[in-house]
Amino acid sequence: MTSDQILQLFAYTFPSIVTGAVAFYFFRLHTNNEEGRRRFLLHKDSQKDALPLRMQAYERMALFLERIAIPSLVVRVGPLTDNKSDYENLLIKNIETEFEHNLSQQIYMTDECWNIIKAAKSATIQMIRKAAMSETETADKLREDILTETMEKASPSTTALSYVKKEIGELWH
Repeated sequence: MTSDQILQLFAYTFPSIVTGAVAFYFFRLHTNNEEGRRRFLLHKDSQKDALPLRMQAYERMALFLERIAIPSLVVRVGPLTDNKSDYENLLIKNIETEFEHNLSQQIYMTDECWNIIKAAKSATIQMIRKAAMSETETADKLREDILTETMEKASPSTTALSYVKKEIGELWH
Protein backbone atom coordinates (compact mmCIF):
# COMPACT_ATOMS: atom_id res chain seq x y z
CA MET A 1 0.00 0.00 0.00
CA THR A 2 1.17 3.43 -0.82
CA SER A 3 0.87 6.44 1.38
CA ASP A 4 -1.86 7.85 -0.91
CA GLN A 5 -3.92 4.69 -0.50
CA ILE A 6 -3.45 4.75 3.26
CA LEU A 7 -4.47 8.42 3.33
CA GLN A 8 -7.50 7.67 1.16
CA LEU A 9 -8.47 4.70 3.40
CA PHE A 10 -8.12 6.94 6.46
CA ALA A 11 -10.25 9.64 4.81
CA TYR A 12 -13.04 7.09 4.29
CA THR A 13 -12.84 5.42 7.72
CA PHE A 14 -12.30 8.51 9.89
CA PRO A 15 -15.83 9.92 9.38
CA SER A 16 -17.26 6.46 10.11
CA ILE A 17 -15.27 6.22 13.33
CA VAL A 18 -16.32 9.73 14.41
CA THR A 19 -19.96 8.99 13.54
CA GLY A 20 -19.77 5.70 15.48
CA ALA A 21 -18.22 7.42 18.51
CA VAL A 22 -20.87 10.18 18.50
CA ALA A 23 -23.64 7.58 18.11
CA PHE A 24 -22.16 5.54 20.99
CA TYR A 25 -21.93 8.67 23.18
CA PHE A 26 -25.55 9.67 22.52
CA PHE A 27 -26.79 6.09 22.95
CA ARG A 28 -24.97 5.89 26.29
CA LEU A 29 -26.36 9.29 27.35
CA HIS A 30 -29.88 8.17 26.40
CA THR A 31 -29.49 4.87 28.26
CA ASN A 32 -28.28 6.62 31.42
CA ASN A 33 -31.12 9.12 31.17
CA GLU A 34 -33.68 6.32 30.82
CA GLU A 35 -32.18 4.48 33.78
CA GLY A 36 -32.41 7.65 35.87
CA ARG A 37 -36.00 8.20 34.78
CA ARG A 38 -36.94 4.62 35.69
CA ARG A 39 -35.23 4.99 39.07
CA PHE A 40 -37.12 8.25 39.68
CA LEU A 41 -40.47 6.68 38.75
CA LEU A 42 -39.78 3.66 40.95
CA HIS A 43 -38.82 5.93 43.86
CA LYS A 44 -41.92 8.06 43.27
CA ASP A 45 -44.17 4.97 43.31
CA SER A 46 -42.54 3.62 46.47
CA GLN A 47 -42.92 7.02 48.18
CA LYS A 48 -46.58 7.07 47.19
CA ASP A 49 -47.02 3.71 48.91
CA ALA A 50 -44.75 4.45 51.88
CA LEU A 51 -46.13 7.85 52.86
CA PRO A 52 -49.51 6.53 54.08
CA LEU A 53 -47.68 3.87 56.12
CA ARG A 54 -45.37 6.48 57.65
CA MET A 55 -48.32 8.73 58.46
CA GLN A 56 -50.15 5.82 60.07
CA ALA A 57 -47.07 5.04 62.17
CA TYR A 58 -46.86 8.64 63.37
CA GLU A 59 -50.58 8.60 64.14
CA ARG A 60 -50.23 5.42 66.18
CA MET A 61 -47.28 6.80 68.10
CA ALA A 62 -49.17 10.03 68.78
CA LEU A 63 -52.01 7.93 70.16
CA PHE A 64 -49.52 5.94 72.24
CA LEU A 65 -48.07 9.15 73.69
CA GLU A 66 -51.55 10.44 74.49
CA ARG A 67 -52.49 7.16 76.16
CA ILE A 68 -49.39 7.08 78.38
CA ALA A 69 -49.69 10.73 79.41
CA ILE A 70 -50.11 10.55 83.17
CA PRO A 71 -53.49 12.33 83.40
CA SER A 72 -55.12 10.13 80.77
CA LEU A 73 -53.36 7.00 82.04
CA VAL A 74 -54.53 7.30 85.66
CA VAL A 75 -58.06 8.18 84.57
CA ARG A 76 -58.22 5.25 82.14
CA VAL A 77 -56.47 2.71 84.40
CA GLY A 78 -57.98 2.69 87.85
CA PRO A 79 -56.68 0.66 90.77
CA LEU A 80 -58.04 -2.88 91.04
CA THR A 81 -57.18 -3.17 94.72
CA ASP A 82 -56.18 -0.81 97.49
CA ASN A 83 -52.55 -1.99 97.27
CA LYS A 84 -50.24 0.84 96.19
CA SER A 85 -47.60 -1.51 94.74
CA ASP A 86 -50.18 -3.40 92.67
CA TYR A 87 -51.41 -0.13 91.18
CA GLU A 88 -47.88 1.00 90.36
CA ASN A 89 -47.24 -2.32 88.58
CA LEU A 90 -50.56 -2.11 86.77
CA LEU A 91 -49.75 1.35 85.39
CA ILE A 92 -46.27 0.31 84.28
CA LYS A 93 -47.57 -2.91 82.74
CA ASN A 94 -50.17 -0.89 80.83
CA ILE A 95 -47.45 1.41 79.43
CA GLU A 96 -45.22 -1.53 78.49
CA THR A 97 -48.09 -3.36 76.79
CA GLU A 98 -49.02 -0.27 74.76
CA PHE A 99 -45.39 0.17 73.76
CA GLU A 100 -44.91 -3.46 72.73
CA HIS A 101 -48.08 -3.25 70.65
CA ASN A 102 -46.52 -0.38 68.66
CA LEU A 103 -42.93 -1.63 68.37
CA SER A 104 -43.18 -2.24 64.62
CA GLN A 105 -43.86 1.46 63.98
CA GLN A 106 -40.18 2.26 64.50
CA ILE A 107 -39.31 1.15 60.96
CA TYR A 108 -41.36 4.03 59.53
CA MET A 109 -39.81 6.85 61.56
CA THR A 110 -36.39 8.30 62.15
CA ASP A 111 -34.15 6.88 64.86
CA GLU A 112 -34.16 10.24 66.61
CA CYS A 113 -37.95 10.31 66.81
CA TRP A 114 -38.11 6.71 67.99
CA ASN A 115 -35.51 7.39 70.69
CA ILE A 116 -37.49 10.40 71.92
CA ILE A 117 -40.63 8.24 72.16
CA LYS A 118 -38.71 5.59 74.11
CA ALA A 119 -37.31 8.29 76.41
CA ALA A 120 -40.84 9.61 77.03
CA LYS A 121 -42.00 6.11 77.93
CA SER A 122 -39.08 5.61 80.33
CA ALA A 123 -39.52 9.05 81.91
CA THR A 124 -43.23 8.36 82.46
CA ILE A 125 -42.42 5.06 84.17
CA GLN A 126 -39.81 6.84 86.31
CA MET A 127 -42.39 9.44 87.37
CA ILE A 128 -44.76 6.67 88.46
CA ARG A 129 -41.99 4.88 90.38
CA LYS A 130 -40.87 8.10 92.05
CA ALA A 131 -44.42 8.85 93.19
CA ALA A 132 -44.75 5.27 94.46
CA MET A 133 -41.71 5.76 96.73
CA SER A 134 -43.64 8.29 98.78
CA GLU A 135 -45.17 7.56 102.15
CA THR A 136 -48.62 6.97 100.68
CA GLU A 137 -50.47 3.90 101.84
CA THR A 138 -53.25 3.30 99.30
CA ALA A 139 -53.57 3.03 95.56
CA ASP A 140 -56.02 5.94 95.44
CA LYS A 141 -53.58 8.16 97.33
CA LEU A 142 -50.81 7.08 94.92
CA ARG A 143 -53.07 8.04 92.05
CA GLU A 144 -53.48 11.52 93.55
CA ASP A 145 -49.74 11.85 94.17
CA ILE A 146 -48.94 10.90 90.56
CA LEU A 147 -51.41 13.47 89.24
CA THR A 148 -50.12 16.15 91.61
CA GLU A 149 -46.52 15.55 90.57
CA THR A 150 -47.36 15.79 86.88
CA MET A 151 -49.30 19.00 87.34
CA GLU A 152 -46.10 20.72 88.42
CA LYS A 153 -44.00 19.84 85.36
CA ALA A 154 -44.37 19.17 81.66
CA SER A 155 -45.32 15.65 80.76
CA PRO A 156 -42.67 13.64 78.87
CA SER A 157 -45.43 12.57 76.48
CA THR A 158 -46.22 16.19 75.63
CA THR A 159 -42.58 16.90 74.78
CA ALA A 160 -42.32 13.76 72.63
CA LEU A 161 -45.61 14.53 70.91
CA SER A 162 -44.32 17.97 69.98
CA TYR A 163 -41.31 16.35 68.36
CA VAL A 164 -43.50 13.88 66.46
CA LYS A 165 -45.61 16.76 65.14
CA LYS A 166 -42.46 18.63 64.09
CA GLU A 167 -41.18 15.58 62.22
CA ILE A 168 -44.51 15.11 60.44
CA GLY A 169 -44.37 18.75 59.39
CA GLU A 170 -40.93 18.12 57.86
CA LEU A 171 -42.42 15.42 55.63
CA TRP A 172 -44.26 18.10 53.70
CA HIS A 173 -41.24 20.31 53.02
